[in-house]
Formats: sequence, structure tokens, C-alpha cells
Amino acid sequence: MTGPLDQGDLVGDRYEIVRYIDAGSMQFVYEAKDVLTDRRVALKTPKNTSASKRFKRSAIVAAQVNHPNVAKTLDYLRVGDDRYLIEELIEGRDLSKALLQETRFVDPYLAAKILHHLAKGVAAAHHAGVIHRDLKPSNIMVMGGYSLHEIKVTDFGIAKLAGEVMDEAIAGGTASMFQSATVMGALPYMAPEAIDTPAEVGRAADVWSLGAMMYHMLTGQTPYGEGLRSVRAILAAEPPAQPAFLTANPQFAPLASEVMDLALSCMQRDPSDRPSADHLVASCGNLCYTPGERTVGTVKTIYDHGRFGWLSIGRAKDVFFHVESVYGPEAVKENDRVLLASYDGGGGDRAHPVMKLGPAVD
Repeated sequence: MTGPLDQGDLVGDRYEIVRYIDAGSMQFVYEAKDVLTDRRVALKTPKNTSASKRFKRSAIVAAQVNHPNVAKTLDYLRVGDDRYLIEELIEGRDLSKALLQETRFVDPYLAAKILHHLAKGVAAAHHAGVIHRDLKPSNIMVMGGYSLHEIKVTDFGIAKLAGEVMDEAIAGGTASMFQSATVMGALPYMAPEAIDTPAEVGRAADVWSLGAMMYHMLTGQTPYGEGLRSVRAILAAEPPAQPAFLTANPQFAPLASEVMDLALSCMQRDPSDRPSADHLVASCGNLCYTPGERTVGTVKTIYDHGRFGWLSIGRAKDVFFHVESVYGPEAVKENDRVLLASYDGGGGDRAHPVMKLGPAVD
């Protein structure tokens, strides 16, 4: 079945195409229905024939990883010259689209929860002998938006394939790297050894990527910039600067510092100095982060010289907030859209944390 797949196409006499979802740097992704079990799945197929030759090996390796924070690899098919990987369908959005469209960064409670769950998924893969090699926000799926009902690492099914493609591009020099969408997308989160000595990349490279993603989630910027100009900074691996707002508010400073310290420990220049994924899981288990549901609201009123106020959250009762519960470099003002978690404050609900949102995004 060479060429793009259309709605209604039947792959391997079992998987009926429902719709096209997206394209990654190396693969096309479709939603399909397993006509045998009536289950909806993600069907992935490589963009080029050279990738097809390595698809089966990656699928076999990825199928060994079984964890709630990892998208399950379910099946592999070869139909003529075409290869197809069947994966658990995740009804959500990737990390950037889910959490960084209306805010540049997330609060430390969300960051701690994200790191904890990602570390669990990566640790499970490492126990199975699988290194991802391409961890980045587009390979992390989030369900429930800011409430983070589920977080899953995807594309372990092309882990070996991604690694080989990146190795080839890096070996080809600067021009080859620039032409590789796989390398350019992964570069802001790529460990120094993945650039300098790609043949020696091990589990510690995935740990670096976790740290780089968490730095991005906490600060709103990648640790060493983007594009080929970031290569020199990544190879030097000097600790990146930290925005002052991370620790400016005493309500958030302890947790923000703890999460940032973990992120920076993941980005040590020497791979042997980085924590293992197991160590990250244990460290995150000691963090005090709240699991509260997040709600979008509007600042209704502010009084007492900006110290207190009320937030409107639709039909529910208004929620009280204190300025010390607002996280980020910008103060909130009346009519601002905000993201909040609310709790029983003894006589009425109280918001903590509160974060200013940007314009609504569809």
C-alpha cells in the first residue's frame, strides 16, 4: 500500500484508517481502528524506504517496555515493501502544545509532577535495555491539559531508528545536521556526547534530555538556545542562567529550587556525574507537589493595594486569592485570564497557585 493512506484504507487486513493525525521528522501518524478488537490505535509508517529497513528492529525492542508513562507498542506489520508500527492511541497533545501555548513556562508543582512521571517512564525503558535517544517535547504526550491526568513518552518504537538517523547526520558535519529535521528538533535537548561521540551514547543521554526539557518547562526557554548556534554551548555544558522569578516568591522558591537543581544535575557534562533515571524517580518522590486539578479563570476584583482578590471560574463560586500565590514575573490585574488550582480555605475556596495566561489558543 505505497503512498499516503486515506480514510477507509485497510492495512494488513486488520487496521482501518480513520484519519491522518500528524507527521514527525521520520514518520506519518494515523488514527486507525483495529477491526478485530474494535480498538482505536495509532498507526505509524516511516517516511522513506531507508527508515523502513530499521523499523522492525525498533518495534521489537520497544515492545519490551511496559509502563503507564510509556505509550505501548502493540503490533508490527509488513505489507509488501511498507512497514507499519501499531501503538497505543493517546487522546491528548504533546508537551509543548498542551502546556506552553498559553504560558511560556509552568509552575514548580506542575514541573515536579511532569519530571516525576517522565523519569518513571524512562527508568522503565532503561530497565528493558531501551534508550530513547530522541526525547523532546513533541515525543511527550499529555492528557488532561494543565491538570495532567496522564503523561506518556512516545516513539520508543523508533528509538534505534532515531539514533541511527541522528548519528548519520552528525557524522556528516554541520550541513548534514542542518538538513536533518530529526537532529534540529532534538538538538535543544541533546546531550553533549550525542553530538561529540554519538557512538558512545548511553542511558545518561536520556537523563540529560529530561533535564533540558525540565529547564525549558520551568523557565520558558531552552537551556542552550536552539539551532546550530547552540552546539558550542551544549558541548561546553556550562550551567545555564536561571531567571530571577524562579525564586523571587518565597511561596514557590523551595520547590522551584529543588526541581531546578534536579534538572541541572541531569545536565552535567560528564555522563557519569548525572543521576540515573531510577535516582530521579526516588528524588522526585521526595518533592512536595500538589496534584490539584487546574481551572482557567478570570481576575474579577483586586483590593487592598493589590494584595488580595477574587477569581471568577464560570458558574462556580468565586475563588479568593492572595498575591503571594501568584507565580511568575508578571503581576495579575483585573480581567486577566489565569490558571489556578482551588482548595477549601475554611469558609470558601482559595486559589494556589495562580498563573497569568496569555491569549486563548484553540
